Amino acid sequence: MEQYIQVSTTTEKREDAERIAQTLVQKRLAACVQVIGPISSTYWWKGTIEKPEEWLCLIKSKKSLYGLLEKTIIETHPYETPEITAVPIMGGSKEYLRWLNDELEKGS
Repeated sequence: MEQYIQVSTTTEKREDAERIAQTLVQKRLAACVQVIGPISSTYWWKGTIEKPEEWLCLIKSKKSLYGLLEKTIIETHPYETPEITAVPIMGGSKEYLRWLNDELEKGS
């Protein structure tokens, strides 16, 4: 069974999140990207606690595409150090996972 992943990244502006989503789907590095927000984040950055509003991208892809997907996010992302995390998709409906796989295979 193919190993699917969900990758997360956040941006300060909706336009940046939508640009990342469009780029990843267009390049077939993601079958789907959901842009959610605004959300509230709290984190340390350069010695200060930051509390910005951000936009969350939930990216559905394959583990085998992660390296190129990460590289593309970094190239497209305005942050100096963007959040890029990936977790495995442990299961899902057969139909959805088949669709996800089929859409990503079209880029091969």
